[in-house]
Amino acid sequence: MNGRLDGRVAVVTGGLSGIGAATVRRFLDEGAAVAAADLRTDRPFDVPADQAERLMVLTADVADEDDVRDVVDTAVRRFGHLDVMVNNAAVLGAIGPIADSDLAEADRTIAVNLRGVLLGMKHAARVMRPRRSGSIISTSSPAGLSGGQGPHVYSATKAAVIGLTRSVAAELRADLIRVNVVVPGATVTPMMADLTTGDAADLGGAAAAMTRTAWMGEPVRPQDVAETMLFLADDASRFVTGETISVDGGMTSAPGASPFLAERFAGTSAIFEGGRRTPRREKPEESDA
Repeated sequence: MNGRLDGRVAVVTGGLSGIGAATVRRFLDEGAAVAAADLRTDRPFDVPADQAERLMVLTADVADEDDVRDVVDTAVRRFGHLDVMVNNAAVLGAIGPIADSDLAEADRTIAVNLRGVLLGMKHAARVMRPRRSGSIISTSSPAGLSGGQGPHVYSATKAAVIGLTRSVAAELRADLIRVNVVVPGATVTPMMADLTTGDAADLGGAAAAMTRTAWMGEPVRPQDVAETMLFLADDASRFVTGETISVDGGMTSAPGASPFLAERFAGTSAIFEGGRRTPRREKPEESDA
């Protein structure tokens, strides 16, 4: 039986954990050859023997242009071409009031979450254009669509990814290269496990904590997001470009802060207080002195 991605070649950044790992596995299941790029390649990543020859694991910092260029070029040398680029690597960055922002931390968050996506698009387009074919998929967040869904700088980068996607889609449509962005809701990943339990490996604890405030009774799984990645990678979405597709159980359909984050960070930062009204500050009385 033929897979939906037979003969296709994909690069997935942040490909060894969470949504990235689920996407790599789903693409392999559908017949693709995949280059999984990650900053941490010490994590175990086992695949069935019949898929091993179609998988290569590469160490890369997506904020470094040389690394991104090398990942794309290595995939093309090994597998012959590139059909799908998934820009998934991201960091959460610091959580806290804007007045306490650490600029070094902010710069790193911007470098990974925005510059990394820009570089992925740049080098994917470079090798896709001559073939006049390809799909570029990036990962954003509900934090990129409304306030109260994530830390300040993280939110800014995720909004920028959506804007960048629309702009690049408008350019590359003439080359028949599609460019879209996926917006996962709160998903059971190592990043969210670290946020909820303090232990990135405690996915069960994260799922339990997130279920209490999940919009459809359970949190999003990485596999749910991977199915949307698959749709955008294959020909079923051949007329879909410049789109923002949410996989969040309706999280972004209602205004207000994330109930999960509001519960987790109550009292930490007013950004997560949602609809609660802040008392009006009284002006100090003016002195005649």
